[in-house]
Amino acid sequence: MNGADIVARRLAAAGVREAYGIPGGEVLALVRAIDDAGIRFVLCKHENSGGFMAEGAFHATGAPGVLVATLGPGVANAVNVVANAWQDRVPLIFVTGCVDPADAATYTHQVFDHGALMAPVTKASLTLVNGAVDAIIDKAVCIAMADPPGPVHVDLPIGVANAMQTGEPVPPTAPVVRGHAADADAMATASRWFREARRPLVIAGLEVLYQQGEAALREFVLDTGIPLITTYKAKGIVDERRAPSLGAAGLSPLADEILLPLVRQSDLVVLAGYDPIEMRSGWRNPWPDTTRVVEFSATPDAHGMHRSSMRFVGEVATGVRALADNGGPAACWPGGEPARVRAALDERFGTVPDEWGPRAAINVARATLPGDTVATVDSGAHRILFNQMWHCTAPRTLLQSTGLCTMGCALPLAIGYKRLNRGATVAAFMGDACLEMVLGELASLRDTRCPVILFVFVDESLSLIELKQRGAGHASVGVDFPGTDFVAVAEAMGGIGIAVDSRDGLARAIRDALCVTDCFTLIACHIGRKAYDGLF
Repeated sequence: MNGADIVARRLAAAGVREAYGIPGGEVLALVRAIDDAGIRFVLCKHENSGGFMAEGAFHATGAPGVLVATLGPGVANAVNVVANAWQDRVPLIFVTGCVDPADAATYTHQVFDHGALMAPVTKASLTLVNGAVDAIIDKAVCIAMADPPGPVHVDLPIGVANAMQTGEPVPPTAPVVRGHAADADAMATASRWFREARRPLVIAGLEVLYQQGEAALREFVLDTGIPLITTYKAKGIVDERRAPSLGAAGLSPLADEILLPLVRQSDLVVLAGYDPIEMRSGWRNPWPDTTRVVEFSATPDAHGMHRSSMRFVGEVATGVRALADNGGPAACWPGGEPARVRAALDERFGTVPDEWGPRAAINVARATLPGDTVATVDSGAHRILFNQMWHCTAPRTLLQSTGLCTMGCALPLAIGYKRLNRGATVAAFMGDACLEMVLGELASLRDTRCPVILFVFVDESLSLIELKQRGAGHASVGVDFPGTDFVAVAEAMGGIGIAVDSRDGLARAIRDALCVTDCFTLIACHIGRKAYDGLF
């Protein structure tokens, strides 16, 4: 086999079923090899979107996402999505074509140092070489999937892609086996603190998901009745419609007004895979210095956002189980504070009487779509409100960019997920500015014939930035724009377009969209300017 064949077959052995990207002259051998290996190559309209499609595929299958780009502009276009994978802990294999070293010595057209560009936002940047293609691509998969998961860049020179390779086949990389060798004395102290606690609280984050520890944490929380707060990425570890879930925290000042006082009252905070990269600055040192804080983390602390009394690095689920081995807490909020907090959150973000607006639209969508809908949501004012209002019944059912908060992600995330889980109902929630960033991917959605439902909140403004401008006393500059006829755009792109401005109209549109099986439906929800004032 040549180098490209080895790369493709090793990725197939790792469970990859689709790769995304835009072909170029330097990756022709790889694109052919990917197809020969039984991996579908999916053409996207921009490498950034292709990376988010690859992330959607990862969430659907658990195998690493694969993005393919040609040299120069193809690599540069993908920097944002690679940085997003770095911050959101997404195992992404980014394979790029490059010229051979001998050519690069004198040939400069479209040539720059890919590895230098990728180094700050990847776990590793590797270059394939003759005689070690199999070992290096296996190493890339292993690094991408290891704690913490993240992106790995792989440069594939043209000569290596086409050259016949010799040597013995390298067996597939063994799966990661996670353990937790906690110090016995330290764990005994943590368990004693747990038994002595009267106001314990759990805060969980995305590390629980990529370690597949959500079942253990769910059992821990439900058995003890300890209230649980999650980050946006970890929503649904416990069904958010029921206690002891207190929903998610992250970017909403109004939610923080309710949640943070409870955090400060706690006498034991258990951090389970909690990475504060998702949180606003109000979550910097959120508990008093006297609070006992036991942290179970997959990786050593390098952020400095909060203080812990005791920190165990390793397998989060094993650590949580060990904490409760000798019994539960002495009491669990005998004053009933968590119930009052949950009631306050429900009053602020639950079913609302608004005749129309973003809250009404989210209410109607949650009530009309199936309970197991997989939703994606883009960045902006609508995302902050959505995360507080959209109750997840299971983990990994709300996909978004949380560490980087990049715009334009919801549509390609939905495409990637739906392609590899055709039986799921998939809905993307976007602001109008977000959709305008990635309108070309409606053509990708057309080509896949995936019946994704797109909700577009139309207010003709960058609402979150406009709110910040007003809050700072500045005039609105660079945030407002003329409206787009999204219904006409959807129809031109082979989908169904519907404009709504009422609860009943939205409910009818959703019911109709659920009956469509061969194309996408775009529902333009006209909510008007300044619609988010005071809502999150």
